[in-house]
Amino acid sequence: AVIRAADHLVDIGPGRGEGGGSLVFSGQPAAMAKTKSLTAAYLTGKQSIPVPAKRRSPKHWLKIERAAQHNLKKVDVEIPLGVFCCVTGVSGSGKSTLVHSVLYENLIRKLGRGSEEEPGRCREIHGLERIADVVMVDQSPLARTPRSTPAVYTGVFETVRKLFADTPDGRARGLTPGYFSFNSGIGRCERCWGNGFEKV
Repeated sequence: AVIRAADHLVDIGPGRGEGGGSLVFSGQPAAMAKTKSLTAAYLTGKQSIPVPAKRRSPKHWLKIERAAQHNLKKVDVEIPLGVFCCVTGVSGSGKSTLVHSVLYENLIRKLGRGSEEEPGRCREIHGLERIADVVMVDQSPLARTPRSTPAVYTGVFETVRKLFADTPDGRARGLTPGYFSFNSGIGRCERCWGNGFEKV
């Protein structure tokens, strides 16, 4: 929707890394459909990101009763466990208060971890016994390098790299998890050194 609303599009490609760096298209969005760019293929619907036909159903829930911190007006909220869940709303609507102050701060106390911040007010949170650990990823920098992503910081990317190395193609080529790291010489792009861009 954002791309289609543009007055003018500049499409760089056609591929990534060494396969990129060329001007594929420059003009109004309607004219882009005639090009062979990957961006055009997605805009016209010739290609699409696969969406699961069926979503996973949660078996358990966290139930927050009467959350009343800051601008939260004694709200009752049910948050599903074991599925991907998004909390949305306009700026200042209470998302951070609900997730950080009410849920996270109460949860870390339940887990026996200290915090200087007072937990957000609520009557009760049901289902906390189903949570063994919690990690809060906020907007502060994770490390000194731009290659430190939340997945790297939390250790999840280690599992992802092992999964890639364990694919049939990965095993056939003798690839190790290191081949899928953008921090190591064998895995990162030799042109941009894993930064995703080059300084000229």
